[in-house]
Amino acid sequence: MSRYGSRIAALARQAERDRAAVELADADTEAAREYLREGAGQAIWWYVEARTGERPVAFSTAEFAAIERAMNDWLECYTRCYGVELEADFTVRQAAELLLETRNVVDTAQLLTGVPERRRRTAGADQ
Repeated sequence: MSRYGSRIAALARQAERDRAAVELADADTEAAREYLREGAGQAIWWYVEARTGERPVAFSTAEFAAIERAMNDWLECYTRCYGVELEADFTVRQAAELLLETRNVVDTAQLLTGVPERRRRTAGADQ
């Protein structure tokens, strides 16, 4: 077990509880952001930290599966806050690359899930 083992286990248990409790909602953006800040974002960041720190951490197979499942559970909670039921199956590496690119967990979640939909700007919309 890595030095993240107990934290990952706790994170995974919380993700399971949150996923079981969340209902489809009408655009509860504050709750959606909370699932990202307190959940998915932490899972993604621990992966980044483990891979880029002074001493890279090798997750066990079980730890890696737990952190990825927790992240996906919270991404499902996030989309449900917008009334969208999604079976998230993203890799934590995919999410980490987006987080490093965007530097924003909300943008990362939106790019991964497509929720909420991005509005297309039309020509002349700024005029």
